[in-house]
Amino acid sequence: MPSPRKFVSAREVAERAGVSRSAVSRAFTPGASVSEDTRRRVLDAANELGYHVNHLARGLSLKESGIVCLVGSELGTPYRASLVKAMTQAAQDAGKVAMVINTDRSDASVGAALRQALHYRADASIILSGLPDKSITRLCLENGQRIVLINRDDDQEGPLRINLQDDEAARRALIAFLRAGCRRLAFANSEAGTPSLMARERGFLAAAGTIGLTVTVERFGPSIYDSGRELARRLLTAPERPDAVFCATDLIACGFLDTARHEFGLAVPEDLCVTGFDDIEQAGWSSYSLTTFAQPVSDIAREAFAWLRLTPEEATRRPAAVALEACMVWRRTVRGSAPAPSPAARSAAES
Repeated sequence: MPSPRKFVSAREVAERAGVSRSAVSRAFTPGASVSEDTRRRVLDAANELGYHVNHLARGLSLKESGIVCLVGSELGTPYRASLVKAMTQAAQDAGKVAMVINTDRSDASVGAALRQALHYRADASIILSGLPDKSITRLCLENGQRIVLINRDDDQEGPLRINLQDDEAARRALIAFLRAGCRRLAFANSEAGTPSLMARERGFLAAAGTIGLTVTVERFGPSIYDSGRELARRLLTAPERPDAVFCATDLIACGFLDTARHEFGLAVPEDLCVTGFDDIEQAGWSSYSLTTFAQPVSDIAREAFAWLRLTPEEATRRPAAVALEACMVWRRTVRGSAPAPSPAARSAAES
């Protein structure tokens, strides 16, 4: 079995190229002052020896590791997985290395994860969940780390906050239900209590309240498919069964739809209108065809790394909060949201 190949040092490259150690460093530094002849000799020597720049060592000498931590929980859920995918791609495009830290929903867990990031001298952390506690965020800021908070209500100075316009999404969901003739409204939420979930709930109740309608709110369990099933059983056995339900997430909506159809025999959207939130892949499957709101994951990742590319001085001159739109995706779980039939289809139906 061959022995592992050792790392080639910059000094070895310098000796092979017949240049100084500092010339090797300048040859691999964009914009550094070095002659074309020297650069060519260094690159040729590096290729011959199989040399790769030690970015970690270089970064530490510059007090920049190039590491960005992605801290989140429930990373296996469709929405969170799509966000991690977008973030890791944005990190690569920015020349950064993403360190993914999986946590549960406790402040202690997230705090431990962020302290681990500090041990690795990470330049920044992007918090993908509704945590951590403000004191933990402050610890990272005091240790020179930059913080991006996704879908979190946090008013302290320092981090960049990227949130969605949940109030506007709630208003548009209400309008869709009203146009479908629905008046018995409900909101199906988990018990996770994250700022984004609660903002959707509050926004929907507030929008309905402006026109004198009340909303039945039911909360249960984590934000998963099985919670949607239980929420459907609770709401659909209520004395006044809702005719429209806004589900806080698509996973909840999928569980809700399956239970409404297969356990209660309801037709969607004829008997019941349902909207979700996130626009996960499953929402577009023909068995669900869920009307929902799309999380702009690419825009979230782009905003996060655009801010991290700024110097700290430049960042202080930019807004500390970004509000992005969650666009409504019309499918077939709200009456009136299905595409209009073609003339041929209408003729066939009328004949």
